[in-house]
This record gives sequence, structure tokens and C-alpha cells, in this order.
Amino acid sequence: MEKVILISIDGMRPDGFLACGSPYAEELQRISAHTLDAVTVMPSLTLPCHMSIFHGVSPRRHGVTTNTFVPCARPVDGIFEVVKKSGRRSSMHYGWEPLRDLSAPSTIQWADYVRYDTADDTDAQLTDLCARRIRSVKPDFVFLYLVQTDAAGHNVGWMTQPYLARIRTALDCVRRMVEEFGHEYTVIVTADHGGHGDDHGTDLPEDMTIPQFYIGPRFTPGRVLQDVSILDTAPTVSDVMGLRRPRAWEGRSLAE
Repeated sequence: MEKVILISIDGMRPDGFLACGSPYAEELQRISAHTLDAVTVMPSLTLPCHMSIFHGVSPRRHGVTTNTFVPCARPVDGIFEVVKKSGRRSSMHYGWEPLRDLSAPSTIQWADYVRYDTADDTDAQLTDLCARRIRSVKPDFVFLYLVQTDAAGHNVGWMTQPYLARIRTALDCVRRMVEEFGHEYTVIVTADHGGHGDDHGTDLPEDMTIPQFYIGPRFTPGRVLQDVSILDTAPTVSDVMGLRRPRAWEGRSLAE
């Protein structure tokens, strides 16, 4: 059964990915099945979007419509719960504290947290911690959350030079993970939302359109994926890992 690393680059717009100047951007498209026009959920905010990434349902179903977590009246298992119930192990490496609520208590075996505004190299630190964890214990499912792209968007604006520089840094982190662990893990890279001006959360295309990249034996390198929703992420992870997906999940698997 395959193992998966899921990397979320918070706030990365597709046109920002193309304009950032990273030499790895073209390589990432070459080695992955990918899309530059996947659609996220409304409201296009970080916590609702990540709840949908992990739980495979829209905010209307999971109930999180702001960046403050509220328990779901009718709980839906997410990726972490499905992995745990299968007897396998997960790790999470993140820089924004509200993401702790992506999993039920005692679901994740290992977690590393570095607050995003305590250092200029938070994304690199989280990538280092993630790589060490994989080398030492080989979790079956790994979630790496890169936060500084979104922080730059809020601080100085989407599509500004500092924002594009943060995308370059995030893609350097992706490259490190793919080059070291891509031979034993399927690597999935996604954004949660885009942004406009210095904010996001609306149904504008700049907020709603995201890139996704799937690298592994179940995906054809260079293939352009069509009609992709952020809700397809959880079903794809479960399919690749050979897990039993909850019936409530709304998306489809993109694995071949």
C-alpha cells in the first residue's frame, strides 16, 4: 500500500505559481498530474478550506464557515481518522495553530508546530522537522502545511514581490520533499485558496482558483487534470493508500 505526503501551500494562486520565478515550477508540472484551475470551497478561508480538504465535504456539511472551529453536528471522519482506523500512522507539521482541529483527539501519532510569525524561515523549519520525522519513523500519512505565502499576502498583498518570493521558498520545500521521499511516498501538493488585494474569503476567481499537483505511480507525469475540486483531495488520498473512504465524502478520486 502506498504512503502519502500531502503538502498545503496556504494562499498560493495559480498565476502566482507561474509568475514566482522558481526554476522548480516547470519541473513540478513536468513530473506531476496537475491542474492550475481547481476550485476551492466557499467561504474561501483557511480553516473551512482545510476542513474540506481533510473531510471531503463542503463547509455547509462540516459546519466550519470561519477560522474558528465549531464541532460538526453530524461528524464526518477525515483523512486522519480513516488512517487511524486502518491501523496506520500519521504525522502533522504546521505553522498555524487552529489547524489542530483538523483531527479528532488521539488520532495523530506525531505533530510538530512552529508558530508562523516567530521566525522568517517558518516554512523551512517545518520542512526540516517533517523530513526528520519521516526519516526516523516513516509515517504512513504526512501532512506538511506551509504558511508564509498566505502571511505575505495579508501583510503586503497577493502578487507582490514578497508574496512571490514566499511561493519560491515554498516550492523549494516541495522540491526537497519530492527529491528525498518521492521514491517511497506519493506526494500531493495543493493550495487551499487564493487571494486578492490583501485578503481572501470571497467567491472571486482570484480567491477560488487553486493549483494542485499529484506525483506518484498512480498519476501520469505531465497530465493536465480537468474539472478538479478541492473536495477530490481526500478521496484521492484514501484511494492511493488503499483506505476505505466514508460514504459522506463528496469528491472523487483523481488516481488512475
